Amino acid sequence: MMITKSELYIHIPFCVRKCLYCDFLSFNADEKTKEKYIDALCEELMFIGKERCKTSLSSVFIGGGTPSVLPADQMVRVMDCVKENFTLDHDAEVTMECNPGTVDEEKMKAYFACGINRISFGLQSVHDDELKKLGRIHTYEDFLKSYEAAVKAGFTNINVDLMSDIPGQSVDSWTKTLRTVCELKPSPAHISAYSLIVEEGTPFAEMADEGKLDIPDEDTDREMYHMTSGILSEYGYGRYEISNYAKKGRECRHNLGYWTGVTYYGAGLGAASYYEGCRFTNTSELSVYMDDPIDSFKLDEKLTNADKMSEFMILGLRLTKGVDPAEFKERFCRDLSGVYGREIERFKAEGLLIEENGRIHLTEKGLDLANHVMQAFI
Repeated sequence: MMITKSELYIHIPFCVRKCLYCDFLSFNADEKTKEKYIDALCEELMFIGKERCKTSLSSVFIGGGTPSVLPADQMVRVMDCVKENFTLDHDAEVTMECNPGTVDEEKMKAYFACGINRISFGLQSVHDDELKKLGRIHTYEDFLKSYEAAVKAGFTNINVDLMSDIPGQSVDSWTKTLRTVCELKPSPAHISAYSLIVEEGTPFAEMADEGKLDIPDEDTDREMYHMTSGILSEYGYGRYEISNYAKKGRECRHNLGYWTGVTYYGAGLGAASYYEGCRFTNTSELSVYMDDPIDSFKLDEKLTNADKMSEFMILGLRLTKGVDPAEFKERFCRDLSGVYGREIERFKAEGLLIEENGRIHLTEKGLDLANHVMQAFI
């Protein structure tokens, strides 16, 4: 199958301060550095749009860091650069990540007016004590003000990120977080609900090594994980990926592109790209990037056909609808059963995979053991 659409990711590495669990490429910076970075970013966007990207964009995702720490005029400048140098589908999804407390109604109006049509808020919890333990800069009240500002500006497609396994969190507090967010007026179109992962090199990792990180035990973690889908379904959210839930028709188009092999171009510090069967990554050195944003990327790997088949399975099985054997054959001119038949039959026998309506997907038990299943396709 020839994929004729592309996506664009734009990285804004700046934030007020790093959260205690964060291992993303992000840091604080002064206004002069931010302005110089935007200059470099626009130079790179112009080059990608004119020299690399040969199709229209079905989605744009502005992530970070915290993109909303930029002054509104800088974000408008970035969006103007995108619109001038790329062709966007008429219904392109354009997402921007925001942290509560870093936006107001004027910023939101500027975002909406320049073509951003989806906002993703990093809330994590409705409990201020849990937010403090994560090192977040905002309170729940800050979130409510930011959410209201987005709604007033005209945004109807809003995602809220929520986190379980927060230090000191209980099943009851997680339940309240889920229900409180679902009952917002208007309710979010999309909710990402994921568990805390303690990443190497973060303050949380140091605390864990010292025995000072009071995260929920495994039984509590599993209880919170299993209850999430049921609670969200009560409010009309369908689970379409391991950690993502949406109202009908509001699935995140950009992330679906990642999971289904769509070409994507990354702009900005440390941004990754995938096109022409190759993976590329921009430098993570700020001074190097700002001096030469066009030639600051390197080839990470050229994927073999075996690599592509493996990724088709691993990424496709993240989705609750699973993978389509007919699409596998169309892409790779191979029968799925001839390549992965042994693995598929084994997991069917273990109750982790099932074949329904011409597709193969994880069962409820399989979703719980997804990493175990996907390991077999590497």
